[in-house]
Amino acid sequence: MDEADVVIVGAGAAGLSLALLLSAPSAAPVRPSVLLLDAPPGPLRPPPRTWCYWERGPGPYDSAVTASWQRLRVHGPTGRPTVGEIAPLRYKMLRSDAFEEFVDRRLAGRPAVRRREVAVEEVRSVPGGAEVLGTDAGGAPVSVRTRWVFDSRPPAALPAARTTLLQHFRGWFVRTDRPAFDPGVVELMDFRVPRPAHGLAFGYVLPTGPHEALVEYTEFSRAVLSREEYEAALRAYTRDVLRLGPSEVVATESGVIPMTDAPFARATGEFVFRVGAAGGATRPSTGYTFAAVQRQNRAIAAAVRAGRRPLPPPAHSARSRAMDAVLLRALDTGRVDGAEFFSRLFERVPAARLLRFLDGGTGLYEDLAVGLHAPVRPMLRSAAELPRVPRRPFPAAASPRKPDCPH
Repeated sequence: MDEADVVIVGAGAAGLSLALLLSAPSAAPVRPSVLLLDAPPGPLRPPPRTWCYWERGPGPYDSAVTASWQRLRVHGPTGRPTVGEIAPLRYKMLRSDAFEEFVDRRLAGRPAVRRREVAVEEVRSVPGGAEVLGTDAGGAPVSVRTRWVFDSRPPAALPAARTTLLQHFRGWFVRTDRPAFDPGVVELMDFRVPRPAHGLAFGYVLPTGPHEALVEYTEFSRAVLSREEYEAALRAYTRDVLRLGPSEVVATESGVIPMTDAPFARATGEFVFRVGAAGGATRPSTGYTFAAVQRQNRAIAAAVRAGRRPLPPPAHSARSRAMDAVLLRALDTGRVDGAEFFSRLFERVPAARLLRFLDGGTGLYEDLAVGLHAPVRPMLRSAAELPRVPRRPFPAAASPRKPDCPH
């Protein structure tokens, strides 16, 4: 049986950054030993993916960031563009493989952290701690005894909710023959795409140079599309809207992010906690996750070092979650046109303030000021009916098999 003070299950954004924080030099009284368990290569390990977030000025992961921007653009359904300056914030693009290399370099000099490839099958409470059971890459059984477990694996099923939409997407990393992109501007939402029967759809463009960009087609709706449908949408968007001309697709990525007002359990036992998207870090109204993961992980690391029970704090305030529940209901019922709603917000609210609002960094007065730009009547109707809407499990047939986190 292996042993460690802390076991982290999963080496994605949540697991890697938590291992980095727990092993950082500190004068705190507790210096925990950490075992990071990553799934062996195969279906349990997610493919490379892209995370985006914003922060003020330089950040701890800047050397791994692919690109960053201070200008965001939204194209409304009529084609009218709105460009917002977000200084002193920067919108940052981080690839998962670059982040893993960044973390590995720093962990190489920190012997308190070990990594093992283990397919975790069970996490169970035992007296005074927890036990993690699984198999290694060769199929041999693995048992680890620990004080604390932080589990980032996606749940087998989504919690019951009043409203659940899926943010699902497919992206192409493209290289064009001619200079087709403005490297200084992110196309955050481009609604010049056909509207689906339910929900909303938009293009998303992260330019890394005049000839290179990640171009995504994204929908907020109840069910995912087939690969052929995503590919057809991307062909139409790059050809008819962006007019890229001759270009090459050098790589692809895809994912599904639940957007739900369901409450996520942050603890499944006295010594077992969920972190990352599994612990409710995803902002229900946007799908952004990475920044909330970092906030939770900083609090966890501080609690472990202080010898306290490291229950992850809520990733988003009660007020933010209540506003998100109303918006999700309004979008799902069709009372609010999503394309018009988001376009109007970016037209009327300064972009930097709107990003702080989306990240839960605004006060009550600013929240009310942003809310004044929402369609009041449908929002009030959605808010009034929410207490009477029962929470139901998300249909198994529509559930994402492997929730991803591009944001």
